[in-house]
Amino acid sequence: MSVETPLDTARLWLEFPDPQDVASARGPEDQPDTVYRVDLTWLTSDYTCIFGNGCPGIYADRPDVGCCALGAHFTEKADEKRVAKVVKRLTPEVWQFHDEGRAGGWTEVEDGERKTRVHEGGCILANRPGFPAGAGCALHLQALRDGVDPLTYKPDVCWQLPLKRSYRTVTRGDGSTYLEVSIAEYDRRGWGEGGHDLDWYCTGNPAAHVGERPVFLSCENELREMIGDAPYEELARHCEALVARTRSGSAHRRLLPLTVHPADHSADPRR
Repeated sequence: MSVETPLDTARLWLEFPDPQDVASARGPEDQPDTVYRVDLTWLTSDYTCIFGNGCPGIYADRPDVGCCALGAHFTEKADEKRVAKVVKRLTPEVWQFHDEGRAGGWTEVEDGERKTRVHEGGCILANRPGFPAGAGCALHLQALRDGVDPLTYKPDVCWQLPLKRSYRTVTRGDGSTYLEVSIAEYDRRGWGEGGHDLDWYCTGNPAAHVGERPVFLSCENELREMIGDAPYEELARHCEALVARTRSGSAHRRLLPLTVHPADHSADPRR
């Protein structure tokens, strides 16, 4: 397995005001209430999830559950309530641990926070290899059967990975403030202090930078859900412009400062 690239590297970041704020402004004195700050180096990278296609899992002794070894923490009560409605509908045909989940519950409390229960070394909702309906998240499988986007069924932390959304309030020089919404790479540090103890992690590893489409396209639905349609369209416009400027005749991106994720370059040295 290839060597993971450093966590801190030079990146190209973009800031743009909320398009709706711009559209409603009546003059230069009307400043935006929200500004988006996005990591273009990450969003135009070739990262893709390789679960079931070479992923060794975040822990060496539990490769079959990928990054689902710890269970999923709920972001809020509404998150758990939404997932619970789907869990009630799961049948033994789509959920390997259906009987165990019904008998012993599918959630637990860890350090005062509610999360999905860990069973046999992984999330109780994660089907293991050999299960007739297929390995992976039972919620994801149910969504595909229902013909809906998996993000509508899965816990927030699960469908948002590998994207990291964060907020902060920024004060301008004139004393006014705005909300900064950042979209970046969910690297090891997104898991907290324990992230550094993971045996393997994907976002900075060349083994996972083999996607056919850049992240801003492969994760379009997730990005639209996280920031809204109008901001996504603006984000995509800048990403497309960057990709167009940095493609060579062979369709491989030239190694320009700040624009190519280090794991992309390590995955294909020709770039």
